[in-house]
Amino acid sequence: MSFGGIPLPGKPGTFLRKNFHGCMENLYYNGINIIDLAKRRKPQIHSVGNVTFSCSQPQLVACTFLSSSSSFLTLPSAASATGGFSVRFQFRTWNLDGLLLAVQLNPETQRLELQISNSRLHLTLHSSGRPKSEVSAGHRVNDGLWHSVSLNTRNLQITLTVDGESSSAIELWEQLESRGNFYFGGCPTMDCQHLTPAFQGCMRLIFINSQPMNLSHVQQGLLGNSNELQFDTCNIRDRCLPNLCEHGGRCSQTWSSFSCDCSGTGYSGATCHNSIYESSCEAYKLIGSSSGFYSIDPDGSGPLGPTQVYCNMTEEKVWTVLTHNSTAPVTVQGSSFRKPHILKFNYSTSPEQLRAIVSGSEQCQQEVVYNCKKSRLFNTKDGSPLSWWLDREGERRSYWGGFLSGVQQCSCSLEGNCIDMNYFCNCDADTDAWANDTGILSYKDHLPVSQIVIGDTNRTGSQAVYHIGPLRCYGDKSIWNAASFYQESSYLYFPTLQGELASDIAFYFKTSTPSGVFLENLGLKDFIRMELSSPSVVTFSFDVGNGPVVLSVKSHLPLNDRQWHYVRAERNVKEASLQVDQLPLRFLEAPADGHPRLRLSSQLFVGGTATQQRGFLGCIRTLTINGVSFDLEERAKMTPGVSSGCPGYCSGSSSLCHNRGRCIEKSNGYVCDCSQSAYGGTTCNQEVSVSFDMESSVTYTFQEPFSVMQNRSSQASSVSTESSSRAREDVAFSFVTSQRPTMLLTVSTFNQQYITVILAKNGSLQIWYHLQRDRSPDVFSPTLSNLADGRLHRIRIHRVGKNLYVQIDQDIHTKYTLSSDAELILIRSLTLGKVTS
Repeated sequence: MSFGGIPLPGKPGTFLRKNFHGCMENLYYNGINIIDLAKRRKPQIHSVGNVTFSCSQPQLVACTFLSSSSSFLTLPSAASATGGFSVRFQFRTWNLDGLLLAVQLNPETQRLELQISNSRLHLTLHSSGRPKSEVSAGHRVNDGLWHSVSLNTRNLQITLTVDGESSSAIELWEQLESRGNFYFGGCPTMDCQHLTPAFQGCMRLIFINSQPMNLSHVQQGLLGNSNELQFDTCNIRDRCLPNLCEHGGRCSQTWSSFSCDCSGTGYSGATCHNSIYESSCEAYKLIGSSSGFYSIDPDGSGPLGPTQVYCNMTEEKVWTVLTHNSTAPVTVQGSSFRKPHILKFNYSTSPEQLRAIVSGSEQCQQEVVYNCKKSRLFNTKDGSPLSWWLDREGERRSYWGGFLSGVQQCSCSLEGNCIDMNYFCNCDADTDAWANDTGILSYKDHLPVSQIVIGDTNRTGSQAVYHIGPLRCYGDKSIWNAASFYQESSYLYFPTLQGELASDIAFYFKTSTPSGVFLENLGLKDFIRMELSSPSVVTFSFDVGNGPVVLSVKSHLPLNDRQWHYVRAERNVKEASLQVDQLPLRFLEAPADGHPRLRLSSQLFVGGTATQQRGFLGCIRTLTINGVSFDLEERAKMTPGVSSGCPGYCSGSSSLCHNRGRCIEKSNGYVCDCSQSAYGGTTCNQEVSVSFDMESSVTYTFQEPFSVMQNRSSQASSVSTESSSRAREDVAFSFVTSQRPTMLLTVSTFNQQYITVILAKNGSLQIWYHLQRDRSPDVFSPTLSNLADGRLHRIRIHRVGKNLYVQIDQDIHTKYTLSSDAELILIRSLTLGKVTS
């Protein structure tokens, strides 16, 4: 390990790149003081070049501008020997915008401003009666590093230099002089207070007319004036180190907060915690999808990431199909036991994702086909197999069908129909005629097949042709994994919830009681709890050291109606949220500099509390925390007061109501509520569609203004504030047309906002968002291909704040950024169709 440079092996004093020049202190490695060992010339430390143990660098006095609205530093103008004026200084910041310098000029009614605008420096000269003059310089000066700036007026020019690069200049009509004070970082006077925001960051090495400004004198009140400044330190904080954006999200920051860019990650949310994909093909079927290629995320918000699979929904069972690199039959000749034919199978997903998909499925299977002519599988004198395959863990397996993993047999033996009953496989009869052993491997823990070894095709006339089919799985074990709680003192317990920085909890419940705790996990002082606090209110509460935080969602209908209700809560370092059914999300922003970590120590209690009070009576199913599904049924088998499963028609593993239709229990059966579905019929599986003639349309006018963001609380929290930029919409529809241009959908509000989805003249899709009256609409074209092709296309649009996600058919989601995060307020109407001539 080297410090200060990277030497080339065998070439002392030669470095791969420019070595470090400067001072280091407090250099420790695994608790060992490296500098102290070097001073004492210990043999394990080797120094190259001029290394001394004193630091001759000058001590630089910096000051920190703390407020974006009221910080400023006022310094008087020093006398200039050459006329004009010059200013130079160094600064560092994370903010995209801020005022660095303002000064009034002679002749009067002129002023000069230097600002950071959109991460570049902009110098502006304002002159009465003349257009303002502007130049720009620098790139990404908000990267948190020190940048040097120099301003100079001479030769009828104002020159701006950043970090020693080429200067930018404003041409002058006359020589300018400074008038009055120089204002750094902000302004105290009315004539430049409009130049907000003020600068937030650090400055040092300020020179005016080549005279250094002593910041210590400013602190002592001997020089200039200041407000909201901190002296003798640069108190800048890197909020992206460590990077709290998950799943590869890119972190950016300002002085007071950080944000995550989740584009291209497959995740969304404030910290890129939530997968934008469903967890299984079964889940896609439940929301009304049809057969096709889909990205699934088998562990949700966990670390595995999404993978593409084929979902076959043509049968009653929903099959997940994963292919490998050898789809065609393979012919083998010339292989022997000592020199066998070996083929490794590479699947379209990682081994970890495969394991998660298989373990989360109810059943998996893989077809193996072995066509043979004088090529045996198991027929040897000592019983050792001539051919075998490796399971997903690399273990050798020698059964050729079924689920009896310890039996060296083929399917014909299990079914009793082998061509020679003296052998367990057709191929082991070792005949000159072609024979076949085909089987379905269905022992889930061994799947998929990772490698095959064929060892008996080297005799005269010997040949084999084999084929290993794709891995096929059906069912999602977590969707209907349920437990019934029928004693208030009963609960299920699991290991401590692991989610210091981020955690999400989702489940379904149904009950007839007015209140009860769904789950609870305690720490020394921290805690997290979810409960039905009254018949129509679900509450999510927690404390990470900043004081208790409570989020509540109130339903206009009772939630203790013996029907299934969905609940999802999330808490991360940026915000907390709570969702109940289709009700609008409830958000709270976390304090900028509060405690970020949730420290828990007790067991996780489900259906009750550690005090065995206020326990939940009813059913809970599909409990998932941080992408991990909890096996409630297995734990309930050994817990008094709790039983596996949940009674009722609507609790089975088969989906009685389709396409997000809601199953409602009745005393003698069930009915499907299709009000939240785009489908109708008794089971919400009949498409609700309309055919439009030329110039025709359908408009839904809301009886009263409707807001997509309700449940806003008027109560202010001392530790958290409600986010003002959490607008969100979810839009999905299918269409078929051959006409273009055409309007597909328009949502308009009483505030002249609108969302419009159209097909342009060339048939390409366009999405228009107009959220602010004083701005032009944002227009996005997700695809240039012609969608007016007479085929069925499905459009999905999902927005969170400024982030817009668009999916066309089965393509991957595309992310766009809106110019505004305004909400759609007071929706007036929804219009569908209007094919123009």
